[in-house]
Amino acid sequence: MAVELYAFTCGFLTLPRAFLLKGESGMITVPVPSYLIVHPKGRVLFDTGLHEKELENPADYAGDVIARYHTFHFSAGEEIGARLRAIGVDPDGINIVVNSHLHFDHCGGNAQLPNADILIQRRELEHARATGSTNGYLVTDWDTGQGFREVDGEHDIFGDGTVVCLPTYGHTPGHQSLRVQTELGGEYILCGDACYLKDSLEQMHAPGIIVDREAALAVFRKFRELQELGARIMFGHDPDFWKSIPQAPVRLG
Repeated sequence: MAVELYAFTCGFLTLPRAFLLKGESGMITVPVPSYLIVHPKGRVLFDTGLHEKELENPADYAGDVIARYHTFHFSAGEEIGARLRAIGVDPDGINIVVNSHLHFDHCGGNAQLPNADILIQRRELEHARATGSTNGYLVTDWDTGQGFREVDGEHDIFGDGTVVCLPTYGHTPGHQSLRVQTELGGEYILCGDACYLKDSLEQMHAPGIIVDREAALAVFRKFRELQELGARIMFGHDPDFWKSIPQAPVRLG
């Protein structure tokens, strides 16, 4: 079945490099990605970026702790609903949102997709519920009244092997990535925060903010194996890598 893949950049964040690479100094400005997967059986979004309320005063919405460590570069038209409408896709027509995890910059746009089910690893949802609005989680981002499809481990969304959730625990207890097989560009691994940067994978350099270092490094090794088999690894927040990524409506894969 023909599957199409499109990429969006939904704003940028400036944050300490040490969050992404343990022991590093200084700051780094990174993209906030989202992806649209068009499958004959439905439309899927992988991650949804930032909440609309962060367009005006992020600290008022996200809180002082998040605002203390993140500078938001987020303008009207960069929220996921606007990105979709700009390429002629109705946000109401999105069937499934796959959240890599439930940190604020990965699920903030969920509410803009009112008819979508939220597909999430069960252990991630349980962790978010237990955590509340702390440590990068905002309950108002993910508790939006939509239905949850809770999965455990690997999950083939359409049953044909083209769009498959991969458990990539480590960044958070229930993080997942998405494997997408396209006719045009072959196989892509949408990493989310399982691998922030190209340097992370090449140097096996773990992030500074992480819940399970050994699990995260095991994911890096798995990504290297997939890369050797021909998959393209879509690094989650790599500013140099993202400069080369075509933006929708240009097709990525």
